[in-house]
Amino acid sequence: MKRAPPGPQETVPPLPGLPTRRAARDLLDATLDQRKPLEEALDALPGRLDPRDRAAAHRIAATVLRRLGSIDEVLSPFLRKDPPPPARHALRIGVAELLLLDTPPHAAVATAVALAPKAFAGLVNAVLRKVAADGPAALEGLDAPRLDTPAWLWAAWHAAYGPAVRAIAEAHRGPAPLDLTPAPGAEPPAGAEILPTGTWRMAPGTRVTDLPGFAEGRFWVQDAAAALPALLLNPQPGERIADLCAAPGGKTAQLAAAGAEVTAVERDAGRVARLSENLARLRLPATIVQADAAAWTPPAPFDAILLDAPCTATGTIRRHPDVAHTKRARDVGAAAQAQARLLAAAARMLKPGGRLVFATCSLQPEEGEAHLSRATALGLEAMPWTAADLPGLPEAITPAGCLRTRPDFWSGRGGMDGFFAMRLRRVG
Repeated sequence: MKRAPPGPQETVPPLPGLPTRRAARDLLDATLDQRKPLEEALDALPGRLDPRDRAAAHRIAATVLRRLGSIDEVLSPFLRKDPPPPARHALRIGVAELLLLDTPPHAAVATAVALAPKAFAGLVNAVLRKVAADGPAALEGLDAPRLDTPAWLWAAWHAAYGPAVRAIAEAHRGPAPLDLTPAPGAEPPAGAEILPTGTWRMAPGTRVTDLPGFAEGRFWVQDAAAALPALLLNPQPGERIADLCAAPGGKTAQLAAAGAEVTAVERDAGRVARLSENLARLRLPATIVQADAAAWTPPAPFDAILLDAPCTATGTIRRHPDVAHTKRARDVGAAAQAQARLLAAAARMLKPGGRLVFATCSLQPEEGEAHLSRATALGLEAMPWTAADLPGLPEAITPAGCLRTRPDFWSGRGGMDGFFAMRLRRVG
């Protein structure tokens, strides 16, 4: 028997899963329309949202961001003109759930329709039913790596890395594993793969807080590539070392765990708080200074400095798919200028003969290799690395003796972030 419409005192029960999809839509609005970082948008979600719904919303939004070009290509034949962003995001979420996340078709369509503005509910319903009818075949024949990479990034990476641009783009299509840096003497959790550089690698989706030893500070989250600059600095016990732009503190922890006397400099108050919390959990000592490293003057020169400079972070897209959509080509030049100022400041902080490792998590040469020529004008000379300095990853050492990792390295193991690093010494 057909049920009568709800009376004035009745309420229609909420559609299961709708709060999760609403949160995913809000994340897409923040990243694609407002160009906010995904993690910042995630933190801004209502506190009443269940942690499981929050995690599911992040997974949906991240899938859309990773495969945005392919999703829009699937939608293209069914849309005579672009709908407004709220309807467009509802469609994108629906396609992601239908074709990439194995959501039952009736649930994917119903929740997407409920997400859309009323005026577009019929369009969303009709389009997604057609996509559901096609199924995974809708993705066949698409050049997904090219579609899912913004044109300016593809062009820049092709210029820098040639045909490897396709392998880089392929590495961005799925979630990254969880990488951990161990504290000295710690034992890896069950299921961990021990990488040649010492990183512990866990399966994608692993919740770090659920792992035994997390609360006790036996390890910290750090991509395998992100762990290399501090490792290659080769910190020694008792050395006075500065970690500039230090938050969230993974590299500070590496230096302190090696026995160095570390001064961690960070400009942003919120990031200073996070840095302090992380070091407290790890039970590792460091002097924390809230200051702009480009303008700060230390009380005495340092034996060594690690400068992991702020950048466009295009090397981290496999972990942060929003970066591909929140950054623009013009951001690269501005970031490189800020990095040059930090490099000059770091040079002034070094003792004569002191060493400096400059690093960025960017795949753009302007934020990496281009700084090598600038260093000589600052009274710095290159200290090249060789393949022997990095067992298990010789391909990451460039002919000039710099470190250059790419997301397609160790592809059979889950890849790694794109990083650049160079080692320098102050002359005189």
